[in-house]
Amino acid sequence: MATIKRFEDLEIWQEARRLAKEIHIISIETGLKTDFKLRDQIKASSGSVMDNIAEGFERNGNIEFRQFLSIAKGSAGEARSQLYRVLDYNYIDEERFSALKESFENLSGKINNFIIYLNNKDYKGTKFQ
Repeated sequence: MATIKRFEDLEIWQEARRLAKEIHIISIETGLKTDFKLRDQIKASSGSVMDNIAEGFERNGNIEFRQFLSIAKGSAGEARSQLYRVLDYNYIDEERFSALKESFENLSGKINNFIIYLNNKDYKGTKFQ
């Protein structure tokens, strides 16, 4: 694996950003825009995925990064759960729901694989040098 110098270069961060933007678009183009609590919850959880990846990376420590990746994975699950309500309340159709659900599931899997990768590395991070 090539050395990543910025969190913006991480594929998982890029995908999390794309999904947060998609959720934002739904929040302004559908009836979700007037369901303030659910709108704010799903925007926060989807944004939390990318934010926790970034924060963990910037901590410069492998252990802390893995912890923040775990939090990001949890936020992806939270957003996926909230998507069910967005579907059940008829803010999006089944097709859009399925595509987003699959994207969040894939992202969760990639985050998990990255955690496993980091678990198998002896590198502790630049803060420990």
